[in-house]
Amino acid sequence: MPKVLPLGPAPGGRLGRGRRVSTSLAEINIVPLVDVMLVLLIIFMISAPMLQRGIEVNLPVASRSQEIASERLFVDVPAAFRDDRRVYLAKEPVRIDVLAERMRQILLTRQDKQVYLRGDGEVSLQELMDILDRLKEGGVQNVGIVSKLPGER
Repeated sequence: MPKVLPLGPAPGGRLGRGRRVSTSLAEINIVPLVDVMLVLLIIFMISAPMLQRGIEVNLPVASRSQEIASERLFVDVPAAFRDDRRVYLAKEPVRIDVLAERMRQILLTRQDKQVYLRGDGEVSLQELMDILDRLKEGGVQNVGIVSKLPGER
């Protein structure tokens, strides 16, 4: 609401027109508020991706997956693994002690560093973990575990 102020005599000794109306500044200045909000928005946009820490998951692609270009490399673990500590690397028997070195030799010429592990049902989980550790030492990046479908024999 405007204020009404009385006027004093004008510099020439004459009285002015009467009263002068002045407006008070009762509005919020929006420009600095918008500037501050934009700066805060930029700060949050930059810092939000840095704050996200989650579990990394390789999500499968559901449509149009590509076939494996190279031939598959299988590591077979028979039930007799407990006795002789041998696995079959592409139909060749290999002791678990030299499995990492043998994998390094095979993977030197291959671009695809993926191996498929086929283990007998009688092999324990700890024994499979030992084999997985040896494969990772040998430079294998991805290990797939092969299983049968429920109706297969």
